[in-house]
Amino acid sequence: MRATCATIHLGALRENLRRVRELAPGAKVMAVVKADGYGHGLERVARALEGADAFGVASIADGQRLRAAGASQRVVVLSGPDEAGDLAELRRLKLDAVIHHETQIELLAADADPRPLRVWLKLDTGMHRLGFAPERARDVHARLRALPSVDRDISLMTHFANSDVFDDALTTHQIERFERSVSGLDGERSLSNSAGILGWPEAQGQWVRAGGALYGISVVAGKIGADFGFRPAMTLSTRLIAINRVRRGERVGYAATWEAPEDMAVGVAAIGYGDGYPRHADFGTPVLVAGTRASLIGRVSMDLVTVDLREVPSAKIGDPVVLWGRGLAVEEIAEHADTIGYELTCGVTRRVRFVEDES
Repeated sequence: MRATCATIHLGALRENLRRVRELAPGAKVMAVVKADGYGHGLERVARALEGADAFGVASIADGQRLRAAGASQRVVVLSGPDEAGDLAELRRLKLDAVIHHETQIELLAADADPRPLRVWLKLDTGMHRLGFAPERARDVHARLRALPSVDRDISLMTHFANSDVFDDALTTHQIERFERSVSGLDGERSLSNSAGILGWPEAQGQWVRAGGALYGISVVAGKIGADFGFRPAMTLSTRLIAINRVRRGERVGYAATWEAPEDMAVGVAAIGYGDGYPRHADFGTPVLVAGTRASLIGRVSMDLVTVDLREVPSAKIGDPVVLWGRGLAVEEIAEHADTIGYELTCGVTRRVRFVEDES
C-alpha cells in the first residue's frame, strides 16, 4: 500500500464552523460542500458540519448523496434546475433551488405539480456569471411568487466577484446595487461567501455561505486560514522511500532542469501529480520532512517528487513527508504552483487513502 494519505481533521471542520458563527453572529450558515466537500469527502464533511443550518451544493446529485447519508438540513442547489425532470427530483429530496435565468422560470411556469418548491432568487450585481439583472428583481420576484409551483417564501442572493480584496470598490458597488434592487421585497438576504464573511461585515444578511473558510483555506492574498482563526482540515502526507547521493553538477528529474550545487542527499517521496499534487509546483516549494522544512527539486512526476535534504541531514527512509496541512499551509503551496488552495484540495485523486481524525 502506498503511504500517500489525506488526513481529514473533523475537529477542525467543527471548529471552523464555530469560527464562522463567531464572525457572523446574526446570520445562519450555509456550509458549501460542493466539489465533494472541497475534496475532503462530501459525506464526512456533512457529518462533521451537522451543526450548519443548510448545505450548498453544485448539483442535484450532491443532494442525493446528502439525503442518502441522512442529512436533514436544507440543501440548496446553487445552479438550480436544468430541465423539467429536475423539478420532480428537487421535490422528492426536498431540495431548495437557486433560480438565476429566464429558462428556469419557464420550467416552473410549465410545471403542473402543486407542491411548491423553495427557491432562492439570484441577482447578478457584478460577477456577470449567473443571475438576473438587478433592475429585474421586482418583476422576477413577483412572477415567482405568482407561480403555484413556487413557495412564496423566496430568499434573495447575489455573489461577490472580488470580496477577497477588502478595500475593493467593486464589492461596495455590489452591496449597494443589491440593497437597492431588493429594497421592500420580502425574503431573507444572502450576499457573503467566505471572503465576504471575513472582510465585509456589513454584507452578512440573514445567511452567509461559507466555503473555503470551513476547510481552513484563505484566498486573501498574503494570508492563510490561520491568520483569520481557521484550522486546516486536510493534511496531505506520504513518506520517503529512497535517499540518494548526487554529485555537484548532476541533474535531477525529467528534462534535467535542476542541477545540484554541491554533493548532497536527495530524498524521493511517494507522491506526484497522479495523486493530485501540482505538477507545476516550482523548485523551492516547501515540504516537511520529519517536521523540518525542506524543498522540492526537479520536476514533479506522476508518482514521485524529489526533495533537497541538506536541511534535514538526519532524514531516513520511512520518514513522514507533509505536502500541505498541519504545519504547512496549503496557501503557500498554491502560491508556488500559481493557483489557490481550493484547487489543490479539490484535486486530490481517488488513489490517495483518506483517513479521518478527530483533531
